[in-house]
Amino acid sequence: MIRRTDPKQARELGLGLPITRRDFLQGVAIGGAGVASGAALLPAASVAEVGATGAQDLAGYYPPTLTGMRGSHLGSFEVAHALRDGRTLGEPEQPDETYDLIVVGGGISGLSAAHCYRQEFPAARILLLDNHDDFGGHAKRNEFHLNGRMHLMNGGTLGIDSPRPYSSIADGVLRAIGIDAPALAKTIQYPSFYRKLGMGSGVFFDRETFGSDYLATGYQTVPWNVFLNGTPLSAEQKADVERIEDGQVDYFKGWSPLQKKEYLRTISYAAYLEKIVKVGPIVLSLYQNRTHGEWAVGADAVSALDAWGIGMPGFKGLKLDARSIPGMGFTPAGYTDTGGSIRLHFPDGNATIARMLVRNLIPEALHAHDIHDAISARVNYRKLDSPASPVRLRLNSTVVKVQNIGELTRETATAVTYVRDGKAYTIRARHCVLACYNAMIPYLCPDLPEPQKAALRMLVKAPLVYTSVAIRNWSAFANLKVHAIHSPGGYFSSMRLNPTVDIGAYKSTRSPEEPNLIWMTRTPCQPGLPEYEQNAAGRSELMQTPFEVFEREVRAQLGRTLAGGGFDPATDITAITVNRWPHGYAPEYNSLFDPIYTSNNAPHVLGRARFGRIAIANSDAGAGAYTDVAIEQGHRAVQDLRRA
Repeated sequence: MIRRTDPKQARELGLGLPITRRDFLQGVAIGGAGVASGAALLPAASVAEVGATGAQDLAGYYPPTLTGMRGSHLGSFEVAHALRDGRTLGEPEQPDETYDLIVVGGGISGLSAAHCYRQEFPAARILLLDNHDDFGGHAKRNEFHLNGRMHLMNGGTLGIDSPRPYSSIADGVLRAIGIDAPALAKTIQYPSFYRKLGMGSGVFFDRETFGSDYLATGYQTVPWNVFLNGTPLSAEQKADVERIEDGQVDYFKGWSPLQKKEYLRTISYAAYLEKIVKVGPIVLSLYQNRTHGEWAVGADAVSALDAWGIGMPGFKGLKLDARSIPGMGFTPAGYTDTGGSIRLHFPDGNATIARMLVRNLIPEALHAHDIHDAISARVNYRKLDSPASPVRLRLNSTVVKVQNIGELTRETATAVTYVRDGKAYTIRARHCVLACYNAMIPYLCPDLPEPQKAALRMLVKAPLVYTSVAIRNWSAFANLKVHAIHSPGGYFSSMRLNPTVDIGAYKSTRSPEEPNLIWMTRTPCQPGLPEYEQNAAGRSELMQTPFEVFEREVRAQLGRTLAGGGFDPATDITAITVNRWPHGYAPEYNSLFDPIYTSNNAPHVLGRARFGRIAIANSDAGAGAYTDVAIEQGHRAVQDLRRA
């Protein structure tokens, strides 16, 4: 909302306070950890410790509590970019290390692959390599300690939530590591807690887009004429909103449901609202970024059929059913008759799944009796890469080359070269699973067949930002009777208070006078371009945006949105963690820009083919940005290796 900040605005936003932590090196504050409000954070590891890539072996190393720029942090991507750009590395050292399996990528798919490999080969020695300073991939844990209480938030993957029921494979892995999702969904989360306090959802109309700032509350809980009453919309625009939300017009009267669906898959949701429902640009702007959370692009790059499938408004009069469309190929499953998965959110999102996988693979790293204890337990990072353990997890290690060595016989092995602390090392293993960003694999494995490399290059992830903001109290939200806010014109498209989840010793806040966390999301897309070009433009923007800009936008947007509730961005904000994901959501097929693929020619299927003793996992290989897909692809990669 604010692109340039003068000195007066800076003071009002609190940009000069120590908590801003603008002095970060690999996400670690150089300055003090004092908080103006008196809410204390746990001491962060020193720059000397975390600046060295062997830091996981040092006392005090604990990435979840780091604030500032997280996600793809400094130090996690530079080596990969150098490889992409054709810069050569020095001659690697060859330490005396051999394994049965090396997994490239310590996210949920890589950890699941290691788990499944041990099921097949119980005595196997396994090494996982990850370029980040923490494990989990996009399942990132943001941990704050405020006024003596632990507060957790997801820095990436939000929870167990898939458009299809979890398969026996995905559910079996979860149960094997101690996660009974159906049972936990009934006992640990309280989705209606804020609503019981009379706090609903709202929409913030900003002056740049709508002419004046106004926070409308009671979204979908009060009549539309009441909700829209004080907004800066004209009478005609208000009527258009009501028509989209509650209208019963069949715009394709006389068409069969199949004909309607076939047409809706060919036009964008924005085009549907503009050309079929016939609303103007101001009303259209209310819905443009409503699809950001699902596909990381706006309504202009999402089909109307997909928008209907996730419950977006404007389709009531069409009377569509939930049956799938024959011959549609690989399409999102939100509108099929397969049903959905259990919905479950842990306090740190799916970081809990990653932690439970680590507990299963390396028990000494996380001492906990069960999942109820594990949520609040502290991982001992010094135990992750112990020579005495049959499974090792090595962080801050960027793989740059993977190849089969020897003839393609039973004696064939793989050689993996990685860079850590500026030095390259080559180690060997019987098998290798690439559970990393699939579009990077052609650079890692230049020996792959050209058609396979071409298919892998098509699997481009969507960029996004999840920001966790610690606040001194949440009285402003309570005063405004709102816990979640959509911001059509905001730098961050949405914000909400931390969901209420109690598990084991971990208890969520219950009083507005206590500290809490805010989750803010941003998708840096460029409306008007094809989806993949939007992804590329957004990724470029993210890599060039410093933490200072995110901090300024956080403070400005919260200050303006919550002004009526008494929020002061200079004193109420106590910490900010920006989870930057230039390569975020796994790619899914888009009927507006992709042909209808079959299982024989889909890029993700062609790209994941086993190559000698190298198999490919990651949610990219399943064309679905869901945790069950990541788990299933880890399992499939191991099954591929059984035949190698």
